[in-house]
Formats: sequence, structure tokens, C-alpha cells
Amino acid sequence: MIQFFNTLSGKIEPFHPLMPGEVRLYTCGPTVYDYAHMGNFRAYIFEDLLKRFLISMNYNVIHVMNITDVDDKTIKGANAEGVPLEEYTRRYIDAFFEDINVLNIFKANYYPRATEHIPDMVIMIKGLLKKGYAYEKEGSIYYNISKFADYGKLSKIDLNKLKPGQRIESDEYEKESPQDFALWKKKKEGEPSWKTEIGEGRPGWHIECSVMSSKYLGQTFDVHCGGVDNIFPHHENEIAQSEAYSSKKFVHYWLHCRHLIVEGEKMSKSKGNFYTLRDILQKNVDPMAIRFLLLSTHYRKILNFTFEALNQASASLQRIKDFLFELKNHPFKKGENKHISELIEETRHKLISGLSDDLNISVVLSALFEMIRKVNILISKGKVYMKDAENLISFIRYIDKILAVLPEEEEETLAIEVQEKIKIREKARVERNYELADKIREELLRKGIFLEDTKDGVRWKKMK
Repeated sequence: MIQFFNTLSGKIEPFHPLMPGEVRLYTCGPTVYDYAHMGNFRAYIFEDLLKRFLISMNYNVIHVMNITDVDDKTIKGANAEGVPLEEYTRRYIDAFFEDINVLNIFKANYYPRATEHIPDMVIMIKGLLKKGYAYEKEGSIYYNISKFADYGKLSKIDLNKLKPGQRIESDEYEKESPQDFALWKKKKEGEPSWKTEIGEGRPGWHIECSVMSSKYLGQTFDVHCGGVDNIFPHHENEIAQSEAYSSKKFVHYWLHCRHLIVEGEKMSKSKGNFYTLRDILQKNVDPMAIRFLLLSTHYRKILNFTFEALNQASASLQRIKDFLFELKNHPFKKGENKHISELIEETRHKLISGLSDDLNISVVLSALFEMIRKVNILISKGKVYMKDAENLISFIRYIDKILAVLPEEEEETLAIEVQEKIKIREKARVERNYELADKIREELLRKGIFLEDTKDGVRWKKMK
């Protein structure tokens, strides 16, 4: 049985999608005013792990991730550079897709952009006005949160702090202070605007997600994800808008990941610990080590991003790669050890059980490395055979369909001149010319080719 922690109820719940065999998933995407930072990718990779797990359990996942290309931040950035909003956001939209590709993040089915759905937003705002949940004031339109009886049910916000009629236009405001929020902002000098039936202006941030999620997934869908910082006001406001408009339950399961901190501190540019993915990659770090680190802490725990932890993640990843290399290149004898098949099934069970228990990644990684440890011992004792190696390789690839931390499977070959160098070195070793043998070994190592001398002959592998 799959179960997740639902922020709405505040407890672990069995997962039952609305449609058998199908999961409709909405995840908060980038606000394209800058390059995405490591905190953003913590959320995106948690969501990717969730999606990959559901797919591995034979669910058809329909995934929508929005792109916020008009809000206070994008407008401020475009104005600062003196360029049109579309030109400004295009740079960061392109960068976002480049970055998720580098980190092996599955593409969503839909990436709706806010600026492409203004007419749909107008329809919802008109509906909220008609139902009495919204009102016009000085050219802008606000949502009246006192009209929605369930306001605060997601965030458990203290509604005693509510001041009736207090309004705010800013997309981001005091998280502890529930106030009427802008659905539609009147036209202002220096801001993009759209001429509509409700006046000339632009949408507020919160209405964008309500509209785009319902357009592609329906007025009620299965799972909505994001960071804990989105719970209030953004997700709380989404619920208020959507349920007031449709008179239906908006989302059944809300999953939120905790913050990422850096070296024990909140990430901020003023502290010099603010990192985009591009900043980290400039340090010659394997992007798959970054992915491994970001998924290796349970999504409901704070993730402390440190370079020491990144090195540990790289070492753990190398351990998996070395194991796979051993399975492919060791001179195994024909045959099969039934104990290996039992070990694989035991690990598979732990993996599925762990991920089914609110994506408990610690159980998964512990089971994986315990299997690797046990198999390595059996290899050293000559108790692993060709069929076992094939089954283990297949199983590692199955696991990686979910973790997505290994390179694409490909046959590695060596250039002819490198093969010749290895032959010369082997001849030198036979002739006890160890000085030449060591010289060739060091030369190849500088080119990224590691040679290992075994009782069965020389073996090689490419190193990063």
C-alpha cells in the first residue's frame, strides 16, 4: 500500500487516486526572473522521485508544471534591464529546461505559462465576482477571504489575526498575516498589461496556478506539490479561489518538501552561500552527484547542502558505478547462485516498501548498498556467476529508472592507440620492465583511463 503525508490532514494517508491507474499531478514550477537555485532543485528532484516511483508502480502520471512569467519579480527584473518582459523571461525559461535536462529530471506533460492563460484567469475572476467571493476596489479586484469558511485549512493559519477588509497587492507578503489578496491588478506605469472585460491590468500570482492546474488536470485532481514556503499564502489562496469557484474539492493530496540550507545556514546572496546549479557545475562537479545528494535526504527533512556532503554523494555514486563495472567486466563462470536471486527480490521488496512509505529514501539507499556489500563478498569468494551478474545488472538499471543517477547505458570502447599502449604495457610487465609499465599507466591515467592489474589480466575503466 502506498501512503503519503498529506499536509491538508497533517497525517500519513493511504494513496488512492481519483482514477484507477492514473495520477494527475501539479507541481509549482519556476518563476523565471533568475536562474533556478539549489533550493528550487531540491523541490524539483523530490517531485521527480515521486513521479518516477509512481510510474514504476504502473501509474500513468499526467504532470503539469507551471511557468510563472508575469509577477512582481519578473516585471522588476525586466524593468531593471530595460527589456520587454517576454525577452527577459525567455532567457530563464531556456536556462530552466537546460538545467532540468542536466539533472535527469523527467519532462512534464505540460508547461503552461501564465501569460498564455490571461483569458482563462479573467473567466475565473468573473465567476468569483459573481459568487460574491471577490470585489473591486480602485480598479483592482481582490479575493475576500472572510467569505471562504475553510480559509486556513491547509496552513492552519491563525484566523484571529484576520483584519476584515485589509487588502494587499504584493505577490509576497507577511506569511503570518491573512489578508484579502489581489486577483487582478489595475494597470500601472511601467508594467505590462492586458485589456480585458474586467479592466486593463495583469493577474495576481495566486490566480495563475488555480487556473492553469484546473485547465489541464480538471477542477479536482490528485496531487499538488511544492516547497513548505508555498503553503501560505500561495497554496492556501489557491484552495480558496478554486473551491469557491468550482464548489468542488481542489486537491486530494498536498505534498511539501522542507527547505534546503547551505553549510547549516539559510541560503542568501548576502551571506555568499547562494548557489545556482550553474555555480556548482563550474566547480567541476558531476551533476549526478548533485542529484544524488538532493534526493538522498527525505523530502520532509531539512537538507543541509555542504561540499563535504557533495563529496560523500559522489563517493556513494562511484560505489554504484564500480559495482556495475565489476558485474560487466569480471570473468564470471557460467551458472547461477539462487541466493543472489533471493537477495535481489529481498532488496526489491525493501525498495518498494520504502518508497511506498512516504518516499522513505533512506530505506531504499540502505537496502541498495547492503546488497552491493553482500554481493561484493560473494564475488570475492567466487560465488557469483554469469547469470547472477546479468540479473544484478538488470536490477540496478531497474532501480536507476527511479533514482536516475547513472549515465545512459552504453558500450565503452577504447581508441586503437590506447589499446596499443595497453598491449605495450602488458609486454613490459611480462619482461619485468616495471618502469615502462608504470610510465604508461600514469600516462593513461592522465587521459582518464584507469588500469587495474588482476590475476585474470589487466582491466580498464574510464574515469571522470
